Amino acid sequence: MLNLANKITCTRILLIPVFMFFLLTKSIQPLGSYISVAIFTIAALTDTVDGYVARFQKQVTVLGKFLDPLADKLLISAALVALVEVKQLSSWVAIVIIAREFAVSGLRIVAAAENKIIAASFLGKIKTFFQVAAVIAVILDLPVCFFGKSLGWILMAIAVVLTVISGIDYFMRAKKVLDPLPGQGSAS
Repeated sequence: MLNLANKITCTRILLIPVFMFFLLTKSIQPLGSYISVAIFTIAALTDTVDGYVARFQKQVTVLGKFLDPLADKLLISAALVALVEVKQLSSWVAIVIIAREFAVSGLRIVAAAENKIIAASFLGKIKTFFQVAAVIAVILDLPVCFFGKSLGWILMAIAVVLTVISGIDYFMRAKKVLDPLPGQGSAS
């Protein structure tokens, strides 16, 4: 049976197709964009809520440790793909971000197979914040401009840079965790 934190995480996953419906259905625009932003924001906020609930109720589970990052990656990936579909985002941006998420997930699987844990970093949390903020700003197509660029463009550029930097940081930290002790060699 799912605990409350895992139910909240599952709700985040279930909100993804609803979010995409409102963003991608042309006949309900521009209202659909505003509804999709509200749904996306609620889904993104559940990431904070589920973690808090799990820690507060002392119900951190293996399932939760698996579902939570999966839900995050599904939400961001779905949003990026949808933004490419509606021509509000260049495909290379989506590919860079999604590739980093897959690579880090793969690294976590390798670490788990070695009974090692690579904790999420503060940099990763900042990256996620900027990804969420960028998706919202791009959907809303805010007319606020800085240096001739829209707020959505600037936030997405920051998100891409942080995504790459946090990915490099993650792999560097993983190397320390996964490298064999001197003299043990490699088992590849």
